[in-house]
Amino acid sequence: MRGLRTPCVYHLRSDARKLYCRKTFDLVEPVSDGNHMTVNFRCVFFILLFALALTSGCGNRDAGDSETKATSSQAASSTEQTSLQEQVDAALDYTFYSRQLNTAEHGAWQVLHGVLAYQERFPVRVGHSQNTQSAISYLLNGGTVQGWEFRVGQRLENGRVGLRAVMQPGTKRGQGHSDQWLAILAQCDFPLDKEIIADDRKYTIGDLVDQVKLDVSDNIEREYSWTLIGLSWYLKPTDTWTANDGEEWSIPKLIEIELEQDLNQSACGGTHRLIGVSMALNKYRKTGAEPTGIWAEAETRIRTSIRTAQQTQNQDGSFSPNYFARPGQTVDMATRLATTGHILEFLALSMSKEELQAEWVQNAASNLSGLFMDTEGISLECGALYHAAHGLALYRDIVFGEKTYDR
Repeated sequence: MRGLRTPCVYHLRSDARKLYCRKTFDLVEPVSDGNHMTVNFRCVFFILLFALALTSGCGNRDAGDSETKATSSQAASSTEQTSLQEQVDAALDYTFYSRQLNTAEHGAWQVLHGVLAYQERFPVRVGHSQNTQSAISYLLNGGTVQGWEFRVGQRLENGRVGLRAVMQPGTKRGQGHSDQWLAILAQCDFPLDKEIIADDRKYTIGDLVDQVKLDVSDNIEREYSWTLIGLSWYLKPTDTWTANDGEEWSIPKLIEIELEQDLNQSACGGTHRLIGVSMALNKYRKTGAEPTGIWAEAETRIRTSIRTAQQTQNQDGSFSPNYFARPGQTVDMATRLATTGHILEFLALSMSKEELQAEWVQNAASNLSGLFMDTEGISLECGALYHAAHGLALYRDIVFGEKTYDR
């Protein structure tokens, strides 16, 4: 089966609505094999860039409204808010209910990206079973899927044994970045004593955290984006520890290394580095301390990146395909989903509720929701899809309140 760029093939439930592509895609011919359908397609882009902007559903308001129209403007704003919530919910619902993964055809890399977006509720089918269960509960309780691999770590100071997640970069099956699995488990808000069954042996997330702390000096790529997410979630901003190199490490040291890196040469335009720094900074702010030193530098980097995202945003609400490097536009909807999704995810983790209600951010959420609906029934690359879904889910929960699902 073929999709946009690297395919991530989903099974669509037989009760899903008729499959077709709107606006920029040819008709999709579903192939039925009983209780579910699989989709094979070729997508052809024909329309002009300005037409995409016109059909993306940004819902810009008229900047020329006068103060004498305040009452009608407030009513229009309320209607727009309701409409935007409906758009976001429709995108999240379709992705949750109608795109399904299974352990026979998909790897841990795909499944864990889904978990990032939908947390513990994200479903998976074991093998080709028609029944679903919580994907992360299945894995933590000893379930297997290609790429979900661990090995025994070192003896820890507390007498327990550490746990290492096996790296499999480039496979799109296993862990592709250092400590990626820890970062996702942390964002599910699991406690340190949450059990992980690996190779019929019981560990805890705490065992994984303690091993990551020891191994932090072994990261030769100096890519600490996911390490920073995981450790800043479970550690205090002031915590220090000794790694396997015998040196003292800390959250500020990880931030300093991340700030030294070139965003434009980093994965997904540097959004993951920014997210790691932002999440650590959020934890620091909760202490009530004023940002100084490396924390002040982190604050500056985050605010600068937010301004850059706004300055390079396209009129239709999408963000530049060049991420933070420079302005740009593209008719490649897979690229638009990836870039706008990753940047909205960063914004949702870095801005206050009031800031996220700004018109330019609303336009981004509306555009991204439209992309989800325009690609219904089409196989998409899982990383881009679920990071975009995570961005929308975060935005939805912060601006409109936590969303609920039937299962």
